Amino acid sequence: MWKNKNVILIFIGEFIVGVGLWLGIIGNLEFMQKHVPSDFVKSLILFSGLFASVIVSPIAGKWIDTYMKKHILLYAGIGRICSVIFMLFALKYESIFLMVCFMVLIQVAASFYFPTLQAIIPLVVANEKQLMTVNGIHMNISALSRIFGTAFGGALLMITSLQMLYVGSMIAYILLFLLTFFIDIKEEKRETTNYVKEKQRFTDIFPIIKSLPIVYMAVILTIVPQLFIGGFNLMVINISELQHDSSIKGWLYTIEGIGFLFGAFFIKYAAREQTYVKWMYALTCFIAFAQLSLHFAHIKWVSLVSFGLFGICVGCFFPMIATIFQTTVPKLYHGRFFSFKNMFDRVTFQTVLLASGLLLDTVGLEYMVVLFGMLSLLLIMYTLFRKKGNVLKGEGA
Repeated sequence: MWKNKNVILIFIGEFIVGVGLWLGIIGNLEFMQKHVPSDFVKSLILFSGLFASVIVSPIAGKWIDTYMKKHILLYAGIGRICSVIFMLFALKYESIFLMVCFMVLIQVAASFYFPTLQAIIPLVVANEKQLMTVNGIHMNISALSRIFGTAFGGALLMITSLQMLYVGSMIAYILLFLLTFFIDIKEEKRETTNYVKEKQRFTDIFPIIKSLPIVYMAVILTIVPQLFIGGFNLMVINISELQHDSSIKGWLYTIEGIGFLFGAFFIKYAAREQTYVKWMYALTCFIAFAQLSLHFAHIKWVSLVSFGLFGICVGCFFPMIATIFQTTVPKLYHGRFFSFKNMFDRVTFQTVLLASGLLLDTVGLEYMVVLFGMLSLLLIMYTLFRKKGNVLKGEGA
């Protein structure tokens, strides 16, 4: 695997794009703190980009399955670089409108880039048995880039201007664009085939998902960690207030991050293809338990254990889920499937984020986590009953 040039380039690219992404996120928060007093308006600005990415996801899916994937990555890279130009002008003119343009363009570029990357990984990995390892390392690198990007961004803000944060982000995107040229993907050239273009429909993916029980179960069960991730930052703030300790925020992020790294390392040795379903249910049950245990978040060690347990579980869960999707969904549909998955995750995240804000204001953290934990258990039970129903139908036939 380490002799595979394409895999190494993807790992390097993931770190670079992660650093650029988090530099931009820190810059966005700083800019809005200075120029946008209303929290509601801030949420609308953030929502604008995510909404745009959801709108274009069906188009992205069709294009990824129709055109050369390397070309899609390059065009997405150009989109990212251009988006930062909008933000540099937004800083110069203190323009909220230009910032919205930046948010929309960078999220649209991401809606093409990340599904394409997921579709490319199975094409560049020589042996399918290495997919779990590659996905685990890929997600570990993503976590490390988040840690480094946030630390680097915070340091830059202290010693230089906000503009330099976005210049650093643009440099990262330019490096990623140049790096993409060296990726060598073996795929059939399809740009000139009119028949293929006409036959590609985004909705074709839904019968495929329904016909593959493990994929359908995996898509539904991804909602369970999203119920935790969607309100993650809000929960950290509330736990800090409950414990009257601002330092707990850093500890919670650190414990969760270390747990994620450990989980992604552990799962590649522990799970086998025959045991994926059992692992899915075990991990989602532990995530539900971590949610429920936060009912006692006023106790410091309980909150730390809960976040650590969640980090380990999602570190195991996401590389395994990515491997299931890459190996089970036919490669012909990878672009549309991963675009659908990207859209599904973003809608779920936004819904959970809004619900978390509402519930924290109305019932408080202790009862919100119980509601989310119970919803997680209901989703697990739903997929279990559906699985048993499918087995009975098969026996009856």
